[in-house]
Amino acid sequence: MPITAVVEKNAYEAAMENFDLAAEALELDDNVRNMIKSPERVLTVHLPVRMDNGKIHCFQGHRVQHSTARGPAKGGIRYHPHVTLDEVKALATWMTWKCAVVNIPFGGGKGGVTCNPKEMSQIELEHLTRRYASAILPLIGPAQDIPAPDVYTNSQVMAWIMDTYSMTKGFPIPGVVTGKPIALGGSLGRNEATGRGVFYTLQSACEHLGIPMKGARVVVQGFGNAGSIAAHLLDSNQAYVIAVSDSKGCIYNADGVDIPKLMLYKEKTGSVVGFPGSEPITPEQLLSLECEILVPAALENAVQGENAETLHTKIVAEAANGPLTPEADRILEARGVFIIPDILCNAGGVTVSYFEWVQDEQHLFWEAQDVYNRLERVMKTSFADVLKIHLTHKVGMRTAANMLGIGRVAEATVLRGLYP
Repeated sequence: MPITAVVEKNAYEAAMENFDLAAEALELDDNVRNMIKSPERVLTVHLPVRMDNGKIHCFQGHRVQHSTARGPAKGGIRYHPHVTLDEVKALATWMTWKCAVVNIPFGGGKGGVTCNPKEMSQIELEHLTRRYASAILPLIGPAQDIPAPDVYTNSQVMAWIMDTYSMTKGFPIPGVVTGKPIALGGSLGRNEATGRGVFYTLQSACEHLGIPMKGARVVVQGFGNAGSIAAHLLDSNQAYVIAVSDSKGCIYNADGVDIPKLMLYKEKTGSVVGFPGSEPITPEQLLSLECEILVPAALENAVQGENAETLHTKIVAEAANGPLTPEADRILEARGVFIIPDILCNAGGVTVSYFEWVQDEQHLFWEAQDVYNRLERVMKTSFADVLKIHLTHKVGMRTAANMLGIGRVAEATVLRGLYP
């Protein structure tokens, strides 16, 4: 009898499956489901850019607004060779629930351009960014849709978008994007916000499970912004980060990697590979290490049905968006692994983006400690809200988070009614 390969769902199909699970648990009316499930707007743009060699290369970009029921759409822009419309739709959908879970007055949006920024010069990236910003300009604005950095975009990219938008309007509008440089209206604490949010939810999870953070073994898959900050905060609180990876390779030290030195090493060399005092391991070995905390902070679908069985961890803290497929979810939950779902775990970034937007709109800026205190309060309150649903309804943490987020969006949609 031939063996049939299991085909994993793409990111958007996974997002829809998770929506249906939460909608069923909420016993959501079919009419409301139909109103909130699909994106409100989907824009695909063609982006001709003159490259440094004089040739014109045409890129493809997308901007998706999934929901504006609770406020302006909010979501990052990623530059990556594998960006697809389905991926952007999935990410926009997750952003809707994420904003609702942490109870900030935003809906969900997302953008992406299919390109390889690692092979592009700074001038080419600026040309691409300004062309993309011009193409999506009718959709964005501080009261409509507010982009932010995501995979392979940063504060400089946001500065170019803010400038392009402002030049078109004729006056500076810093609130059109978040994640900007401080000099252009950015917020203190924004750069480390996602990693801090991961750390705060892990504090709550460890307290709930009775796992001491001191001495806990941690594996971090993806040593970018979120992964490195989370690792640094865990290390500062006496956890042992025993393995780390980035796009170029994985390193391991059973006694714990020196995270502050590793951060300096990566800044200098561009990778964690070859860090003194560590040994190389494979990505498969990294995920199968015995630990208390696993932090997937890379891209979607890192843990699928075929490798979920190899994990030996007590907590999975999803610093990335969609790192576990629905099949992996079911396997890990059945084994008693505690999952902090992405729409809760990595919501620190959008929370401080909201703080930045508020500061821009008020023209009044906060101290870094104010940002940290407000973020900790939001993340730990949101964790408690999700945990309550998890325990009361006896559903997984992901379904509980989706129930909270979807329930809040559904309530806003019903209250607003149907126009026209």
